[in-house]
Amino acid sequence: MKKNIFRAFALLAVAGLMNACNNSAPKMDEPAADNAAQPSGMRIAYIEIDSLTSQYEFAKQMSLELEKKGTNARNTIQSKSQQFERKAQAFQQKLQSNGFTSREQAEAEQASLQREQENILALQQRLEKELANEQQKFLQALQDSLDNFLADYNKDKKYDMIVNKAAVLYADQRFDITAEVVNGMNKRYNKDAAPADSTKTK
Repeated sequence: MKKNIFRAFALLAVAGLMNACNNSAPKMDEPAADNAAQPSGMRIAYIEIDSLTSQYEFAKQMSLELEKKGTNARNTIQSKSQQFERKAQAFQQKLQSNGFTSREQAEAEQASLQREQENILALQQRLEKELANEQQKFLQALQDSLDNFLADYNKDKKYDMIVNKAAVLYADQRFDITAEVVNGMNKRYNKDAAPADSTKTK
């Protein structure tokens, strides 16, 4: 059976966001001298996406939940696979020792084992699909959360462009707004989550 089917989703979340943000990267066609000649012509800031996803409470919580689901799914498949292997070995031993009363009985048990193996493979595929869907929903929710926050955040900041640092060759640290964005997103997330938490404690 295939091993290590399910991956940790925190890293995939980082990669997905990096790809999503690459489309907003600044064009590098113009010479650096032209940009330097107009220091006040464009306001640009950058975010380190890997830092954001490792520090944003929503991302951390969802990554842990996805990792737990992946672990549970992997354990389920491993358990069923081990049970099947034991049955298959018992069948082979019984077959070699002429333990079946008839050829039909042996064929019936073999067919039963084949159906069980097919069911395990089907379950494996279903769990993989479910986890992939959960991951996609998480990535979309994370991207939406970032987009919505930046839309409000930039009403006051007035940046012409906010990019993913991974999409540029070099960026001075003074343009880094990662910590400010993480703090703002966590503040908003904790504020939104507070009513639900307080309801549960009542």
